[in-house]
Amino acid sequence: MASIGRICAVYIAFFSSSPGHAADNRLVLTGSSTVAPLAAEIGKRFEEQNPSIRVDVQSGGSSRGVADARSGLADLGMASRAPNADETDLQFFTIARDGVGIIVNTNNSVRSLTDEQIVAIYTGKIADWSKAGGAAGRITVVNKAEGRSTLELFLHYFKLKGGDVKAHVIIGENQQAIKTVAGNPGAIGYVSIGSAEYEADHGAHIRLLPMSGVAASVENVRSGSFPLSRPLNLVSKGAPGAVARRFIDFARSRGVHDIVESQFFVPIAP
Repeated sequence: MASIGRICAVYIAFFSSSPGHAADNRLVLTGSSTVAPLAAEIGKRFEEQNPSIRVDVQSGGSSRGVADARSGLADLGMASRAPNADETDLQFFTIARDGVGIIVNTNNSVRSLTDEQIVAIYTGKIADWSKAGGAAGRITVVNKAEGRSTLELFLHYFKLKGGDVKAHVIIGENQQAIKTVAGNPGAIGYVSIGSAEYEADHGAHIRLLPMSGVAASVENVRSGSFPLSRPLNLVSKGAPGAVARRFIDFARSRGVHDIVESQFFVPIAP
C-alpha cells in the first residue's frame, strides 16, 4: 500500500545499563504525524553518518511533541505549526515548510470549492455533493482529532470553532485521512499538502482542491502564494543537548534537501 512509504518507522536501540549510556546514544523524537516521516528519513541518514547513535521517531500529534519536549519524555518534539505565545520556554527549529489542503476522492466530479462552500460542508449546512457542484451523493466529513496542529490551522483559517464542525469521521494521522478519502467517493478531508502529493503520486485515489483560487501544490507553498502554509519544526526545552543539536543542524542542512523534496515538502534556505 502506498501509505506505507509515508508511515514513520520506529527505530529502537538497546544499550548497556551503564549510567548515561542510553542518553548519549539514543535520540527520541515524538509528535507531529506530518513531520515524523520526514524526521525518520533524516534520522536514517544521520545514523549512517553517526553509527553509534540511534534515532527513535514516534508520531502522535504536535501537542504530544510539545508536551514531551517540555516534560523531558523526548529529546526533541515535532510540531507542524509555529510556536504559541505561551511556549516561550521552548525553542522551535524549522526544518521544512508545508501547506494544508482539501482532498476529495478522484471519482468526485468536484474540481473546486469556495471557502464559503468548505465552511458550509464542515458545519453541516451542505450535506450532499449536488449542492456543491457535484453529482448527487452524501458528503462524508473527515475531521482531525483535537490536539492536531492541522485542525488548529484549519479552524483558524476558516474562522471556525471546534464545536462548529459536524464530522462523520475523526482521524489522527495524515495517512488515516488519506486512506479514508481514497476509499470513500463521498468523503472530504484536509491534510498536509506534502503528504497528499506524495500519496497521490504513489497511486492513492485522492485529489487536492485549490483554495481561494490557488492550486494546492508544493510549488505554490514554495512561492508563498498558497494561503495556508506552515513551518515544520523540531522543538526543544531550552537549549538542546549536544546530540540533539547535531541532529537539528543536520536536519536544517543542504545535505538533507533531497530528502525534504522527495517527501514533497519545501526545504528551508541554509
